[in-house]
Amino acid sequence: MVIPVLNEERALGGAVRTLHEYLSRSFPFGWRITIVDNGSTDATLEVATDLAEQLSDVAVRRLEIRGRGAALRAAWESSDADVVAYMDVDLSTGLDALLPLVAPLVSGHSDVTIGSRLARGARVDRGLKREATSRCYNLLLRIGFRTGFRDAQCGFKAVRTDVVRPLLAKIEDNRWFFDTELLLLAEYNGLRVREIPVDWIEDVDTRVKVVSTAIDDLRGMFRVARTMAAGRAAADLPARPGLTPTHPDAVLARPRAALLAKLLSFGAIGLLSGGLHALIYLLLRTQCAPMWANFVALVVTAIANTEANRRWTFNKAGGPSGGVHTRAGLLFAVNYLFTTGVVTAVTLLFPGVGRTVETAALVCSFLTMTALRFVALDRWVFARR
Repeated sequence: MVIPVLNEERALGGAVRTLHEYLSRSFPFGWRITIVDNGSTDATLEVATDLAEQLSDVAVRRLEIRGRGAALRAAWESSDADVVAYMDVDLSTGLDALLPLVAPLVSGHSDVTIGSRLARGARVDRGLKREATSRCYNLLLRIGFRTGFRDAQCGFKAVRTDVVRPLLAKIEDNRWFFDTELLLLAEYNGLRVREIPVDWIEDVDTRVKVVSTAIDDLRGMFRVARTMAAGRAAADLPARPGLTPTHPDAVLARPRAALLAKLLSFGAIGLLSGGLHALIYLLLRTQCAPMWANFVALVVTAIANTEANRRWTFNKAGGPSGGVHTRAGLLFAVNYLFTTGVVTAVTLLFPGVGRTVETAALVCSFLTMTALRFVALDRWVFARR
């Protein structure tokens, strides 16, 4: 059981003694507590050293770098235990959930188990801000990666050592996103992730910076999505008894991150295309009628947009086939008719509007078609045949 700490001289002693007493009295398996100090500048290391001298089966490790992920990586990679786990030093999670957390791993029923504040049966006491942030974050994971777990961030997890080490070789984050990346890669590689409902009380003295952590998490999601979509997330997991290469559990899960990666890439390309479209339209509008200015602008941006999406959004190497050209041409015709119709309607209904309003209407219609184009490109133009 790893307890990562940073400047926790006040909380560490009581937390470790409480956990040690609980494990000694109620836990049926062999255990060891490892305190990992993440570069504390107060007396945390001295407190941890005293605890290791006074209590049996308590060890201390010092890291000069900070980050919960770095602490877990260092402790788990060097552990000789069959199951490795961690919990936050604030003991927000009730310890009665510890045996249900570990038992499925010992029995071989599961590969990764996590405490969940969002599972049925959990009892949670936390503020509205953290509740809303957590639910939005986990909703993004479920939409973008189609995850089976509900709560990626609860500081109460355990994993079999033989499967976590290959995953650690693939995990890049060493801070708060470490937990999420571990779970995403576990599911992607076909491992069994089990959620345990927990009793959880918020620590009002938390050191987590919600805004900066959320931004880092979004960056991590994008990075993992691109890694999965490119097929680079497969870990060298140990073979399981009784499984053959043709067994359904022996293959990777479907690339769940493909949708999120496509949306992010398509959105970035769409924004650039929309700006280029508006610029070309404004330059030509002084010399041409709206329909011809829009036609030229749309031809240029449609070709560039389709080629960029072919290469980076849908990962299609080489030149597209004739069928792709035909489908893309039909999609272009629909796009042109819709955007030109909107601009023409604005100029007819409101003859006195200036170029700014006219161009704004064009951009709105272009963005509307962009959303429809994503579905058409994904499911029709670039669909696997």
